[in-house]
Amino acid sequence: MEIIEANESNFDNLLTRGEMLVDFYATWCGPCKMLAPELEEIKDKIQIVKVNVDENMELCKRYGVMSMPTLIYFNGGSRDVKVGYMPKDEILKWIGK
Repeated sequence: MEIIEANESNFDNLLTRGEMLVDFYATWCGPCKMLAPELEEIKDKIQIVKVNVDENMELCKRYGVMSMPTLIYFNGGSRDVKVGYMPKDEILKWIGK
C-alpha cells in the first residue's frame, strides 16, 4: 500500500477507510526520521497515514499530540496511542499483525 500524506481537509475521509496507523511527525524531528524507514517496511501490512504536525495544528489539538513521533492506531471505532520511536517488530506486535 502507498503511504498517504494527510491534512486537515482529507483526514476525516481517510478515517472512514477502516484500520490504519497514523504517524504524527515533523520534518526536523530526529526520532521521526528514524521511524520513517520502519513504517516503509510495514506499509504492506497496514495502511500508513502521515500527518505533518507543523502544517496540521488542528489535527494535533484534536488528538492531543504533544510529542513526536506520535503513532495512533485506528481500528473500527477505537484508537490506541504510542509516543516515540518504535522498531517495526514492536509496531506490528502492538497492532496485532
